[in-house]
Amino acid sequence: VAIAQEAPAVAQARAAGIVGEQLDGYLGFAKSPPADVKSAVDAINIKRRAIYTDIAAKQNATVQEVATARGCEQLATRVKTGEAYSINGAWAVKGGGPISLPPVCG
Repeated sequence: VAIAQEAPAVAQARAAGIVGEQLDGYLGFAKSPPADVKSAVDAINIKRRAIYTDIAAKQNATVQEVATARGCEQLATRVKTGEAYSINGAWAVKGGGPISLPPVCG
């Protein structure tokens, strides 16, 4: 499922380590964001929740199950070297290798 194209401000905030992917399938803030970035991330997360809700209804799953599955996928494929991410509530910065995913990711 494609997620809508990010605003340039969000892409820049990712590169700066302000915004990052989380295991719960949503973007979060590793550092305090500027107001425009917070608004853009909130809008992305609302769209993500709508997509997850739609998929959950079709797959007879919970929204949380779908969101976590997508979070695993995003952490494995979307986070670039130097970008922030969160798995257990603590923020980290991706190094050169793959992110060590938790057992919930299979």
